[in-house]
Amino acid sequence: MTDNISAEQLRLLIERIERLESEKRGISDDIKDVYAEAKSTGFDVKTIRKIISLRRMEKHHRDEAAMMLETYCQALGL
Repeated sequence: MTDNISAEQLRLLIERIERLESEKRGISDDIKDVYAEAKSTGFDVKTIRKIISLRRMEKHHRDEAAMMLETYCQALGL
């Protein structure tokens, strides 16, 4: 009985993972389409990606990264 339950649980988990992977591919394609739309509208996709990356960060991490970049740029005379 336990083997049947375990096998059924495993099958259900695998099916859930497969479904989620499929949805992830779909969402990934949607994101690519939005970036393509932004590019075709004249926006710089590299900059948009950077902004999205910064928005994911907590403020103190953004501030620290900005400070480090400024320090490095000054050290290199940029």
